[in-house]
Amino acid sequence: MSRSQDPFRPARSMVTGASSGIGAEFARALAARGSDLVLVARREDRLTALAAELERAHGIHCRTVSHDLSEPAAGRRLRTLVPEKLDLVVNNAGFAVQGPFVDNDADDLARLLAVDVAAVVDICSAFLPDMISRGTGSVVNVASTTAFQPVPTLAVYAAAKAFVLSFTQSLWYESRRHGVRVFALAPGPTRTEFFDVIGESAATTGSYQSPAEVVATAMRALDARTSRPHVISGRRNTIAAATAALTPPRVLLPAVARLLR
Repeated sequence: MSRSQDPFRPARSMVTGASSGIGAEFARALAARGSDLVLVARREDRLTALAAELERAHGIHCRTVSHDLSEPAAGRRLRTLVPEKLDLVVNNAGFAVQGPFVDNDADDLARLLAVDVAAVVDICSAFLPDMISRGTGSVVNVASTTAFQPVPTLAVYAAAKAFVLSFTQSLWYESRRHGVRVFALAPGPTRTEFFDVIGESAATTGSYQSPAEVVATAMRALDARTSRPHVISGRRNTIAAATAALTPPRVLLPAVARLLR
């Protein structure tokens, strides 16, 4: 087997939003490959339980960092808490606010933008330069299939994920000549606490997957040393995203709105 086909085995990885769902599944998958971990989320009790589980099962070292990514300069503050060299950063933390935009609470929307947009940029700004200087490392920014279409009643969330996708595509191009891989992972509807909070009616197109299926997509891309700027999880989700991207908004938006009713 050539080196390019070897399984991706980072020595140390950081996962944000690691207390549940896709983030916790990333932690399990990476621990199974022998990676030491830095797990970041607000819920310290869940992080501690997950860290104990992974250390016991895989013999890795797992450090927890309770950190609110909605705070200003979240990435720079996180860098002071995580000074070690990282081989992989997974920007997974995020949440949505559902409902007509005019009915949304302005503070909730500001926090959404802080976590889903500003923290992603700030964390990349804090950790990517070290990878560039070393000529090695990987960053996975978790977007969504909503990044490929506007979504009434999820207007700010869909726009935030579109930002993450565009931002990550630019980083992919800028980083690849330095030997650093950056790509966006775009899951479709995934069976996590996300839909427990906002309701399953928010799943507009595509098909549900488990967190394990989503993370398996990301790990295959890492194993393949992918040069693609984004990866969509699931064949039906890939088709749905491509269809949405090609459909004129005047046709797409009424159809999406009907689904959300």
